Amino acid sequence: MIKKWYFYASLIVIITFLTLGFKPFNLETKPWFLIEKTDGSEYVFPSQEKDDYPKLNNFPYTGNRLIGFKEAVAFKESQGKYRKVNTLGYMGKYQFGSETLRTVGVHNDRAFLKNPALQEKAFIALLSKNKWVLRKEIERYEGKIISGVEITESGILAAAHLGGAGSVKNFFKNKGNRRFRDAYGTSLRSYMRDFGGYDLSSIEADSNATIND
Repeated sequence: MIKKWYFYASLIVIITFLTLGFKPFNLETKPWFLIEKTDGSEYVFPSQEKDDYPKLNNFPYTGNRLIGFKEAVAFKESQGKYRKVNTLGYMGKYQFGSETLRTVGVHNDRAFLKNPALQEKAFIALLSKNKWVLRKEIERYEGKIISGVEITESGILAAAHLGGAGSVKNFFKNKGNRRFRDAYGTSLRSYMRDFGGYDLSSIEADSNATIND
């Protein structure tokens, strides 16, 4: 009986030793995701400072840089769903119309709807175009209060995404007195207010911006 006890005790000690022998004491922490080299315009790490987060209603707080702006607009437009098509035929995460897609070099609506990367490129290209078209309005009105809203570059570009650059020009031409709204009743003024204060300095104004840039 004693010999059996010694045998099993020895077996446990050997198994424990072998197990610990193959287990490292210091585990080096490595990221579980792949880090891909980009130009930095698509993915800008959100600010860690609470005061830097825009006070938006029901939008995800992802910082005040480009990525935060993109996700906030996407959440408002489609709840961030790449495959969404609304009742008026506007498509994707950022709810593009067919005519707008053509201006940034997209000619296949079905392929666009199935391609998240293409949708992201189209959004950046449209921002660049609108920033060029509205460059004078941005320079003239940024920091001013119009119709109770502090005007910022990001607010102007968000409003242009909603109603087009021409509608934004008319908004300023009428000093905010006319209420410009889309088919669902969403106003340019609300977009200027809700999406104001983001840093979009990484977006270059380019009248010829396309998805191929």
